[in-house]
Amino acid sequence: MVIRSALFNILFYLSLILLLICAIPCFVLPRGAILWFARLWARISSALLRFVVGTRIEIRGGENIPEGGFIVAGKHQSLWETFALFLVFRDPVFVFKRQLGQIPFFGWYMLKLGMIAIDRKRGKSALNQISDAAGPLIAEGRQLMIFPEGTRKAVGAPPDYKYGVVHLYNKLDCPVVPVSHISGLYWPRRGFMRNPGTLVLQILPPIEPGLDPKVFAERLQTVIEDTSNALLVEAVARDHPPLTDLARARLDSLNGTASAAAQ
Repeated sequence: MVIRSALFNILFYLSLILLLICAIPCFVLPRGAILWFARLWARISSALLRFVVGTRIEIRGGENIPEGGFIVAGKHQSLWETFALFLVFRDPVFVFKRQLGQIPFFGWYMLKLGMIAIDRKRGKSALNQISDAAGPLIAEGRQLMIFPEGTRKAVGAPPDYKYGVVHLYNKLDCPVVPVSHISGLYWPRRGFMRNPGTLVLQILPPIEPGLDPKVFAERLQTVIEDTSNALLVEAVARDHPPLTDLARARLDSLNGTASAAAQ
């Protein structure tokens, strides 16, 4: 697995560099040309995971994706979901730090794709900036990708959902589609190794607009975390991946709760 992980990492970044070069003509083409390359990146990366590492991708709940524009709120555990979501949703919009837009080619392509660049230091005004920019994009039928915890979290880490997703839910008045996965078991947020198995991304039924903010926040966190916990138990039983102390503690807690309920 060390050799496979090394080979995957080399091929992953080489393919990304090659695609960045091949996509240069897209700067003078419509945005759809860049979107095509983003999807190609997602397909190539997924193929490398499957054939080099032995990690298969399984998408569940595709029938829960509504028509038109909406918010997608999901777990963020690794680099995997930043490209995998292009395989699932028609026209994703990501929010990224303004400084990343200055990175040659990669940052420029993100701007060309119509992603939303913000200054995180601006606090609440940054949230208003996101909602102001996202409103017209959602009206066009695009999907706003939000990671409610704000940053990558290790598998088993206590949930830490921020207010931002609640603000956007109220402001944009559109459905929110929860997404769960445990990508951190197969592609740890820090570390060299990639682990084989079946990486499941579960798309959950949309939460319709109009709920009380507290009710929405509780429902979103509950459905995402409960599903992630179930996926963790399933993945460990099926794939036996290496576990961090945090992941093992979460698994022991879930198994203990299940045993107590059975008694």
